[in-house]
Amino acid sequence: MDYAYLAQLLFPNVTATPEEMEARYPARDLPEGAKVTRFAPSPTGFVHLGGLYGATIDERLAHQSNGVFYLRIEDTDAKREVAGATEKLIKTLAHYGVEFDEGAILDENGNVTDKGAYGPYKQSQRGPIYHVFAKKLVAEGKAYPCFTTEEEYEELQAVDKKAEVKSKEWTEAANEEARQRKLAMRQFTVEEVEAHLAAGHPWVLRILSDGDSEKKVVFTDLIKGKVEMPENDEDFVLLKSDGIPTYHFAHAVDDHLMHTTHVIRGEEWLPSAPKHLQLFRYLGFKAPKYMHTAQVMKLDENGNKKKLSKRDMGGNVDDYTRLGYATESVCEYLLTILNSNFEEWRMQNPDKPYTDFPFNIKKMSASGCLVDFPKLNDVSKNVLSRMTADEVYDRAAAWAAEFDPEFAALLTADPAYAKAILAIGRGGKKPRKDFGLWSEIKAYMGFFYDSCFAVQDDITAGGKFSSEDIKAVFDAFCAGFDPADDSNAWFEKIKAIADSIGFASDMKAYKANPDAFRGNVADVSMFLRVAVTGKLNSPDMYTVMQILGRDRVLARIGTMRDSL
Repeated sequence: MDYAYLAQLLFPNVTATPEEMEARYPARDLPEGAKVTRFAPSPTGFVHLGGLYGATIDERLAHQSNGVFYLRIEDTDAKREVAGATEKLIKTLAHYGVEFDEGAILDENGNVTDKGAYGPYKQSQRGPIYHVFAKKLVAEGKAYPCFTTEEEYEELQAVDKKAEVKSKEWTEAANEEARQRKLAMRQFTVEEVEAHLAAGHPWVLRILSDGDSEKKVVFTDLIKGKVEMPENDEDFVLLKSDGIPTYHFAHAVDDHLMHTTHVIRGEEWLPSAPKHLQLFRYLGFKAPKYMHTAQVMKLDENGNKKKLSKRDMGGNVDDYTRLGYATESVCEYLLTILNSNFEEWRMQNPDKPYTDFPFNIKKMSASGCLVDFPKLNDVSKNVLSRMTADEVYDRAAAWAAEFDPEFAALLTADPAYAKAILAIGRGGKKPRKDFGLWSEIKAYMGFFYDSCFAVQDDITAGGKFSSEDIKAVFDAFCAGFDPADDSNAWFEKIKAIADSIGFASDMKAYKANPDAFRGNVADVSMFLRVAVTGKLNSPDMYTVMQILGRDRVLARIGTMRDSL
């Protein structure tokens, strides 16, 4: 077979050479040890949490090593592409602080364009580049055309899929069928190719595999360690009948020309590794280092682990925005499941941004990670507790403007008032952690607004206290309430009220002999707390009353007294 002639038959319009492509995309000028990583999604919809999980690894590895992190759009499957998905993807990643050094970006008009010298960064625009290397493979006898109808092509794909899975149902008969098909595909003459081309018959380009499934390919995965898998013996498709490359072929060419050093992808791609390593060898490229990450899991209704799907709550990263999580909360939570030592680092560095954390591949788990909303909520409370009142106000108001306009109107009507509320217990070594989501702030501070105020808890503690005792507390407090008092003077008055009605003002004395008292000073505070806030739990009552002001405090206590 004259492979050079065959290559010219198949690619008559390809005049560029692999050497010219190499010259167009020279080696990057980076410091030793710098990593080049990429996030390479398909524009088929929203960003999955697993995508953000992987992008976080990509970004940390590149930027912590003074390397490059770029965005490549793998849009070779036009049937699955969703209109506007690329633009949405770029905006979503930016919202979550994923910063790219180069790649696909949005211009000032919101259109997708390129930034960087290694583009185009959309695979659909790189067709001529792939054809240069496809021609090279044919000329070297490493790839061949397969002329098929659409029906035959789909049939061959189905056989390939079976061969790739090799499940228990994969029988010797099917094995032999695949072998015979492969032999039949490989048996052709140049004259037959010329005749097919002259007749306009469609064709796909397949790799001419030299693999033996009885032998092993051995490589090191940076997460899973040493991996041994059967060699690839399938003649998988490189170019589809429309000339568009498959993922297998496109990613190999692109990762080489863009000088990607580390490929981070889900472990569902691990079975394809022998194909890709074979392809890099055929092309004469140095293979990147692979990291196959564990799947992001969730518990189903029976308590069993399952892969987090796009239909599950939390599968779409937009879910977290809608629910009211700060982007930093989601990112910090991902770091807790990516690196086992992140929480220890955070405790030692409470005021540093999470991007200062020294991410380490060796601290990654090879097993599946479980999405744990209670854990995420705890992380989020810690994140928000470290923010200033101004930061919380600005972020909460922005969230409410989109998802709760009624609450947004309350916040923005008097920003200084809202910030004073949010400043309660903020700062210091032990800041309050009353809420972890922007959506929880309304319930936390709603009682400060008359339109949201409602008594939620029982002031009598289930009948433990008489209405006469409660009224006595209210009367005494209202008679002596002076907003000019400092917190110490305010509390001394509370203690005096307790003593006046037979309640213990000294908690030590109460604990030593509780039967000697009808209650204690904490109960007195509770009566006032429920009357003023409607809840048993609230921020510091002295500060609450200072913000509400004398008239509203007395009015609420009066209303509660009248209801007893």
